[in-house]
Amino acid sequence: MTVELDTEYGKIYVADEVIAMLAGAAALECYGLVGMATRNQFKDGIAELLKRDNSSRGVELVRVGPETAGDHQEIIINLYIIVSYGTKISVVASNVQRKVKYILNDVIGLKIETINIFVQGVRVAT
Repeated sequence: MTVELDTEYGKIYVADEVIAMLAGAAALECYGLVGMATRNQFKDGIAELLKRDNSSRGVELVRVGPETAGDHQEIIINLYIIVSYGTKISVVASNVQRKVKYILNDVIGLKIETINIFVQGVRVAT
């Protein structure tokens, strides 16, 4: 699916994959984040750490609201992350939320109200 943005010059359509890629890249810039994790459940109790190329796989976009044209449809972003050992998880999660919200608003002009963080694991940063 795509997100439709109305500007003074016309309409802009942004693919969900682009939003996921930008959100994943923004999250990876935050201190205390080892990387993105898969959305799937744990395999043998260990979350799979994704490489930088696949960071958008740790991002899920959920649409809530009416699907008719012209009505506002809220987008919720779910981020699945792995944090660094020794960092305060709540601070890292809050920083990721703020950074992703800022980047998506600044780069795309997309107003995101809800960003959910799912911490899939804690690892020693290498």
